[in-house]
Amino acid sequence: MTSDATSSLNRTRWLQLVFGVICMCMIANMQYGWTFFVNPMQERHGWDRAAIQVAFSIFIVTETWLVPVEGWFVDKYGPRIVVLFGGVFCGLAWVLNSYATSLTTLYIAAALGGIGAGAVYGTCVGNSLKWFPDRRGLAAGITAAGFGAGSALTVIPIQNMIKNQGYEAAFFYFGLGQGIVITVLALFLMAPKKAQIAAVAAKVAASVKQSVREFTPKEMLTTPLFWVMYAMFVMMAAGGLMATAQLGPIAKDFGIADIPVSLIGITLPALTFAAAIDRVLNGLTRPFFGWVSDQIGRENTMFVAFAIEGVGIYALSVLGHNPVMFVILTGLVFFAWGEIYSLFPAMCGDAFGSKFATTNAGLLYTAKGTAALIVPFTSIITTMTGSWHAVFITAAALNILAAVMALAVLKPLASSHGKRARAQGATKPVAAE
Repeated sequence: MTSDATSSLNRTRWLQLVFGVICMCMIANMQYGWTFFVNPMQERHGWDRAAIQVAFSIFIVTETWLVPVEGWFVDKYGPRIVVLFGGVFCGLAWVLNSYATSLTTLYIAAALGGIGAGAVYGTCVGNSLKWFPDRRGLAAGITAAGFGAGSALTVIPIQNMIKNQGYEAAFFYFGLGQGIVITVLALFLMAPKKAQIAAVAAKVAASVKQSVREFTPKEMLTTPLFWVMYAMFVMMAAGGLMATAQLGPIAKDFGIADIPVSLIGITLPALTFAAAIDRVLNGLTRPFFGWVSDQIGRENTMFVAFAIEGVGIYALSVLGHNPVMFVILTGLVFFAWGEIYSLFPAMCGDAFGSKFATTNAGLLYTAKGTAALIVPFTSIITTMTGSWHAVFITAAALNILAAVMALAVLKPLASSHGKRARAQGATKPVAAE
């Protein structure tokens, strides 16, 4: 490939990455902004908190479990039409939330939002894996960072709008704006041709082993490697989703939500401060640990990050009643959690190839939906026990277990998977391991 062709390719693929990141920013509030609406909805309608959080679980389940279907459309027809569809559904969902006067309507809106957000999320992550076979960890991390940190700039505006105009107005105007931006950017998205990325695919660090063949989704599902990754994804996602959905209620129950906290020259109420910092760190961790994994390997990076997450969650349960520690520790928890959305997709692309990367990564991403089913039970357990301690301890234990599994189970299994694939050749289907 000539230098001009290489420069043109790099411009194209980085521009595609930017489009994907902006789209991810636009759907970020649908998950990370949700916590600000829970208490206002409870106060307005008298709905039980656990019943409201069912909507969050519906959103996560539809956002994740339908991604393989949406991924199939992406792999077959390209990213443009799928993201366009997702943008329309995302905007419609929050507009419908603004008019919801019953839990049924809230649940319908959650399903529509999940379908739309999943179409955008799965497409953008899958597209980044295809455009950057040489830097999958970094590219998936940067893309996922848009989802993790995309709501950081809107934390204060959303809270102010809820306070001054009501939560309905925040749902309506932010939903409409987010949907419009996604539908416009969708028109510029495209997938790479095989010849475009053949040259860069060879520039992979020795510490990252990539498959010599393309696994179909059906073939991938027959491998133990996929299911070990799936189980670890569920373990890690459960604790993080609990913190994401329940951050507001946790701060309220700890009695520190509105207490001013001064850090790095900024003074804000503890919940607002924590939410803003959490979004930023949850975004930064994805490209950071993605880049680290490109250098030292996915499994080694998982061990470090997952262990930090487990310690952070436990410390939050013990020290979180202090408003300053609440802000610091929630930041640590989000920093050590967000990287799962770069590490697992990158490893999926490494192990099972690029051709079906969107569908395959989508199948793995359904683990987030499985983990979301646990979220409503955290409110029930807290009500029964009178504190968040049991929930925190369980989440911390799952994270430590996942850290140990990264080295003791996943790493040797991935190695044997790669050797078997290479031994059987680049075209011959690989049987169940």
